Amino acid sequence: MGKVKRIILTVTNDLTYDQRMQKICRSLAKAGYGVELIGRVRDFSVPLKEEPYRQKRLFCLFNKGKIFYIEYNLRLLLYLLFAKFDAVCAIDLDTIAPVYLAGKLKGAKLVYDAHEYFTEVPEVVNRPDVKKVWEWVEKTFVPKFNLVYTVSQGLANLFSEKYKVPVEVIMNVPVSRQTTNEQLVTNNERYILYQGALNEGRGLEFLIEAMQEIDCPLKLAGEGDLSGRLRQLTQELSLEEKVVFLGYVEPAQLREITAGATIGINLLENKGLSYYYSLSNKFFDYIHARVPQVCIDFPEYRALNERYNVALAVKDCQPNAIKAAIERLLSDHTLYTLLQKNCDVCSVVLNWQEEEKKLLALYERLFR
Repeated sequence: MGKVKRIILTVTNDLTYDQRMQKICRSLAKAGYGVELIGRVRDFSVPLKEEPYRQKRLFCLFNKGKIFYIEYNLRLLLYLLFAKFDAVCAIDLDTIAPVYLAGKLKGAKLVYDAHEYFTEVPEVVNRPDVKKVWEWVEKTFVPKFNLVYTVSQGLANLFSEKYKVPVEVIMNVPVSRQTTNEQLVTNNERYILYQGALNEGRGLEFLIEAMQEIDCPLKLAGEGDLSGRLRQLTQELSLEEKVVFLGYVEPAQLREITAGATIGINLLENKGLSYYYSLSNKFFDYIHARVPQVCIDFPEYRALNERYNVALAVKDCQPNAIKAAIERLLSDHTLYTLLQKNCDVCSVVLNWQEEEKKLLALYERLFR
């Protein structure tokens, strides 16, 4: 039997809430690889749950801005220089430099997993100097990696054309959990759910404005850069009884909350190519929970919705458009039931059990 191949994967989050990385690491570990996932410890971090792979959180004195990125990259580089691995994977550009340097020094295989188009996210795209730095990082390192994959075909096409390298697609779909009719959630409480980061460009301010005229509560599961502003807006509009902030929610609990929702929300503003060609996990999470959703009509979502018809698409994030879509799902029982049934069909095809096969094939090819 051959030597176990060791793979290190690196992120900047605290590991607890990163469902994509948990799925990837579990799949690789199950396939016989020695896997380690590296992130960082935060003030709000909870104890890590036991997994079939190693987990390591690095401590940082700084937690935001340029100083954080410099500190974290130096700490990560130092850690990698003393670690043993056969392949090392950078998740997005914020860990790619230490991954490349350590990987090259150790003669390891280099893997890049782009969860987003980093230079085209709203936090970067409107800051020319910051954007130039990250574009230099992207141009310098990405073409030199042995394996590159991302979350959607649209992003894969952009990366492949830009850097003249093959880019694979590993979608961020949930694990299929077979349920019987008795196991399906029965919940008399109706509520609308948004799950994910409370960040710029997610249409959340418009969603909260739309809630003034919607007779159904909204739950927001997650935190982010807009957390304070959105809570303030909720108070200004006197919606404290209707808009509920759940804060950070661990994946297992989030699945229960999603399964009990009446409508899911997946909105984005066109504030950069990263959002425009995104394919978020929440889109699939709602599908697997049999929850019809209001979804932005961007290319990747449109293509899947035209095939499976699981969402009510909106052209933009204006409050009137959001309100009309939500009210239609709340009132049109025939449409709602149709979308639910289509979710069942879609979840059989688009699930992690199928996506895992592609992932393992990529790593098997990497080590040939």
